[in-house]
Amino acid sequence: MTTPTSPRAKPDWRLVLLVFVVAAAILVVHALVGRADLPFFADTDDAMRMVRVIDFIHGQPWYDMTAHRLNAPFGAELHWSRLVDLPIAGLVLIFTPLLGLDAAMVAAGYVWPMLLLAVLLWFSALLANRLVGPEGVLPALVLPALSPAITAEFTPGRVDHHSVIIILTLATAWAAVEAVRRPRFAIVCGLLAATALAIATESLPTIAAAILVLGLFWVFDATKAATMRNFGLAFAAGALGHLSIFRPPSRWLEAACDVLSPVYVGVALAVAVAFTLASLIPARSAWQRFAILAVLGGTGMALVALAWPQCLNGPYGELDPWLQANWIAAIVEAKPWAVSLFELPTYAIAVGVPVLLAMLVVLYRLYRVRQGRAEWAVLLAFLLCAALVMLAQVRGARLAVMPAIPAAAWLIIAARHRYLARPRLGNIVGLAVSWLVFSGVALALSVTLLVNLTPGRAQEAAQARASKEPCLLPAAFTDLAAMPPQAIMSPIDLGAHIMLYTPHSVVAAPYHRNQQGVRDAFRFFNDPIAQARALLKARGIALVVLCPGMAEVQGLPSRAPDSFASLYAEDKLPAWLTRISPPDSVLTVFSVQPQ
Repeated sequence: MTTPTSPRAKPDWRLVLLVFVVAAAILVVHALVGRADLPFFADTDDAMRMVRVIDFIHGQPWYDMTAHRLNAPFGAELHWSRLVDLPIAGLVLIFTPLLGLDAAMVAAGYVWPMLLLAVLLWFSALLANRLVGPEGVLPALVLPALSPAITAEFTPGRVDHHSVIIILTLATAWAAVEAVRRPRFAIVCGLLAATALAIATESLPTIAAAILVLGLFWVFDATKAATMRNFGLAFAAGALGHLSIFRPPSRWLEAACDVLSPVYVGVALAVAVAFTLASLIPARSAWQRFAILAVLGGTGMALVALAWPQCLNGPYGELDPWLQANWIAAIVEAKPWAVSLFELPTYAIAVGVPVLLAMLVVLYRLYRVRQGRAEWAVLLAFLLCAALVMLAQVRGARLAVMPAIPAAAWLIIAARHRYLARPRLGNIVGLAVSWLVFSGVALALSVTLLVNLTPGRAQEAAQARASKEPCLLPAAFTDLAAMPPQAIMSPIDLGAHIMLYTPHSVVAAPYHRNQQGVRDAFRFFNDPIAQARALLKARGIALVVLCPGMAEVQGLPSRAPDSFASLYAEDKLPAWLTRISPPDSVLTVFSVQPQ
């Protein structure tokens, strides 16, 4: 069996560098060759991130989180952290004198994900080296590069915050594992958890796992009181520090459920107080310590809930119920993993099976191997919290894959030792299978072959994505960009790219903080055309820009018979909408004539 290393042992940096260079080269070549005719900033979040970065470079204040060209003509405040904007802006500023602004954005879009990939692989190597030993480092480096959930977030052009949260999830788990034998790492764990919270609330499962783990440290071992206390204090101090960075002093007390605010700082303070008081109370048995933490922690959480009850429904709890039912519910990535098995079978199986198998492997190791049980129990807590989110929303898999890697490495090394001891056919097969079941690419290829034999919703979704990709290329916006700045009504998923590649403002982009704009976009495409015209007039909209392949253009099943979507399908749009784009244009542009 494998032997964990000393906490102070480090993985071979040369091996890490070698795997990183190979993985980065593959991703870059794929972007340059395999995706040469596809959008570089393909996701709306990436386009919107670059819009924020450019606005920041052009002088938008640090504390001003408003996208002034969104929700035209009013603007909409987003909930994204400047901590991600800052390094990307630095890269753009470095490249601009050499390449010009447009090319500098692309260069930054190549460099930033590769830098993050290097950090990810280093932490993966650290954690595997700590839990599995030096032999586990190679699988821990190779398997992330074979996971669609990871490569999708670290590919060139992917500049949104999800990759940063993946790294912080892994780093927080690593620090918690280290804290088992090196108590000062509890401070590191608390600061990492606070930083993850400051960047995105999608890190809440990671934070919950860290709080659970550090609390249980003391429950099972009274000598860990200082370790638990230091985590709580570091978490609270980090949350307070990040709040001061994120918002101006005048807004420090402004509550919000979807971003770092007094709500989550209150949670951090409750954890710090509970952990500190508990660590000072003498308790002889584990059940007494558990009861103390349960009472103190429960009281703290109850006070937070009483102060901000609106957040009990989660980060999106304040979203318009109509949008919850007709917009959020239709997002494929936000659906449960079991549902995604039918709508996105390739992705769901490629990212879900390794995570679920990893939990079984960790449980097996905890049962069979006594050495290092505490560290592996810590890993299980992080893996379980992330897996539960994945089962509820398949996009949560991106946070569950990396905590699963040490379990995969342990199984692979155990299978290798078995083969070396008895080089028989069965053991050769076992070693190969141990690699393949944790290789997302291998699983994806297998499922793809089956899906291609059975047409269904998965192929329809792929065709829908392909039909809108030409609309997101920079060339599609050339004519539109040459026009004087105007306000535009467009499909929701087109808004961020219009803002990136043109000087215009838009009504909608897919962000819940802009629920007024998103709701009005649905109204425009689905309500009676007279109401749609009144909406355009109220907002001062001069242009309607369409990507025919986007869902809003087809409208909802409940659309009015004389809605824009219905009339457009019948080629019976009213005279006050004048098409001004050429017949062969990728984007269809209408001028709105005044009443």
